[in-house]
Amino acid sequence: MRADRAAALNAALATARLTIEPMTGDHADGFFAPLQNAAIYAYISSTPPESAAALRARWERLATRLAPDGSTAWLNWAVRRTVDGALVGRIDAEVDDHNVALNVGYVFLPAHWGHGYASEAVRAVVTHLVACGVVRLIATVTVGNDASCRVLEKAGFTCTRILPGNDTIRGMLCDDIEYVREAPPDGSSTGP
Repeated sequence: MRADRAAALNAALATARLTIEPMTGDHADGFFAPLQNAAIYAYISSTPPESAAALRARWERLATRLAPDGSTAWLNWAVRRTVDGALVGRIDAEVDDHNVALNVGYVFLPAHWGHGYASEAVRAVVTHLVACGVVRLIATVTVGNDASCRVLEKAGFTCTRILPGNDTIRGMLCDDIEYVREAPPDGSSTGP
C-alpha cells in the first residue's frame, strides 16, 4: 500500500451534523475520560485505555496510516458533532492492496448514543471508501449487539454468517456476526 493512497483513503469528511477527521494523538485527551465508561466494552474485546498518554502514543503510531509491513492502510477517524465540536465517536478500517476493507469498526461514546451519529458517520465513511475504489467491506459484530447490527444494515451491509467463537470478551468466547458490503460493479457509491 502506498502512503499517498492510505492518506487519500483517510481523508477528512463531513455530513450534515458531523465532522469526520483523521485520528491523531491530539484526540487522546478528549477521548480518554469518555472511553472509561464500562458500557462501551459490553460487546467488544478492547479494554479502557490506561492513560491519556498511552492512548496518545498508540494513536501517534497509527498516524502513518500504514501497517508496519506496508501491506495495508490503517484508517482511523475521530467523529465530532459539528455544532459544538464535541467528540462523539471513532471509526476505523483496514484496507488492503486488493481494495478490501477488513475490520470496519466503530466506537461511539454512550453520552451520544441514540442520536443516529454512528449510522450517519459509518454511511459517510463507507460511501467515501467505495468512491475511492474499495470493492468490499467486512465488519463483525458480537451476537447480541443489535444496535451495532442496525448501524451496519443502514450503511448497506448484509449479514453473511455467524462466526462461532470468533472473539473473546472478558475471558469468554463469543460468536460474531459477519457483515459484508459489496461495492456496485461500476464503483458508484449508490446505496443507503
